[in-house]
Amino acid sequence: MPHRTAASRVLDVLGAFGPDHRALSLSEIGRRAGLSLSTTHRLVGELQAWGALERGEDGRFSVGLRLLELSALAPRGLGLREIAFPHLDDLHRVTGGNVHLGVRDGHEVVYVEALRSRRTAQVSSRVGDRWPLHATGTGIVLLAHADPAEVDEVLARPLARYTARTQVDPALLRVRLAQVRRDGVAVLRGQITDDAMAVAVPVHDRRGDVAAALSLVVRDDGTGPGELPALLTAVAARIRRALEATGHGRAAAPVVGKTPVRPVERPLRVG
Repeated sequence: MPHRTAASRVLDVLGAFGPDHRALSLSEIGRRAGLSLSTTHRLVGELQAWGALERGEDGRFSVGLRLLELSALAPRGLGLREIAFPHLDDLHRVTGGNVHLGVRDGHEVVYVEALRSRRTAQVSSRVGDRWPLHATGTGIVLLAHADPAEVDEVLARPLARYTARTQVDPALLRVRLAQVRRDGVAVLRGQITDDAMAVAVPVHDRRGDVAAALSLVVRDDGTGPGELPALLTAVAARIRRALEATGHGRAAAPVVGKTPVRPVERPLRVG
């Protein structure tokens, strides 16, 4: 990119890091950022001094804790994760499945929380992972509630196939999106991992907008999702009430006099 600004070069340096590139040498950063070695050396030095990058004993650089501090301020990131975590943890303990909380960022879903299972379908998802909207439970839910123009834009792009069952036909995906809007739940089988079933529901804010999507990934044993859709819907409702009670984002706790009303939560049950 010709005539890049100083800010864009700094962002290119940070953008060189990713899930598959967590630690990079100076030359690797420069190559991935498209910068000369001298420019890379100067920018990395400034970012290291500020705390955005850290240098390990092997001389390679990784993302620094200062960026974690900043990310905690993002209302759709760690703030949402912190509020939702007790309810996600309950779901994880009751079901033993893989629990994901995701938000949409452009054409992808980003996991702001991921609790992995040791008992059921083994998935390698982590906090910060990005996946295409069309192939994940959380992504399909978020896409189903996106503006029609954004849906058209996503479905007009090449759609990645991960297994033989990954749905990449735009017409059939539109049918799936309509079903999600009608039923309030997405059930996907074998889209990313052959033996996995994902059940996902939206998490609404007080205005009724979809703020995030919640999913549970378990082993696909050939049976239906059973009570999982109802269970996830109940957890999503709990997260919504927690957002309202903390005044997170556009939500605010309902008030009688000066005492906030807090809903009484009942233990989660399966079966």
